[in-house]
Amino acid sequence: MGAFQPIHWILVAVVVLLLFGGRGKLSSIMGDAAKGVRAFKDGLKGEDEADKPVVKPTPSVEGGKD
Repeated sequence: MGAFQPIHWILVAVVVLLLFGGRGKLSSIMGDAAKGVRAFKDGLKGEDEADKPVVKPTPSVEGGKD
């Protein structure tokens, strides 16, 4: 008796298909969750940038053109 019998491989395959399946409901839910996490992280970055003062660059004057 091995550690993984054929029924174990079938169960693993079913779980993988449910999680990463093509157009399944669970895969779309996971994609939506990932978008939510990404939006949350972007929101946190926005707060850090809002605390910093905005410095406008001054135009440089190039000399020596004839």
